[in-house]
Amino acid sequence: MAHEQEKPLKELHSVWGQTEADIIKALLESYGISSVFRGRILHSIYPFSVNGLGEIKIFVLEEDYEAARSILDELPKPADVEEFEKDEEEL
Repeated sequence: MAHEQEKPLKELHSVWGQTEADIIKALLESYGISSVFRGRILHSIYPFSVNGLGEIKIFVLEEDYEAARSILDELPKPADVEEFEKDEEEL
C-alpha cells in the first residue's frame, strides 16, 4: 500500500497562548483552511510561558499560505481596535 506523500507546511504565525491559537485555528477552518500547532511544551500540563517555552507556532499547508496570510492580515490590529472603539463612542 502506497503512503500518501506529506504536503509541505509553512509557518503562518506564532502566539503565546493556547486560547489565541485555538481562535486562529477556528477562523482558518471557517474558510476551509486546516492548520496545525507546534510548540515546546504541552500547555495542558504546563499552562505558562517562560523564556519562549510557551510559544505556539501555527502552520498551514504551503498551498494555503497566501489565503491564510490574507485572512490574518485583515484582522484588526490593537491600534485599529482602539480607533474602532473611539469611533463607536462618537456615534
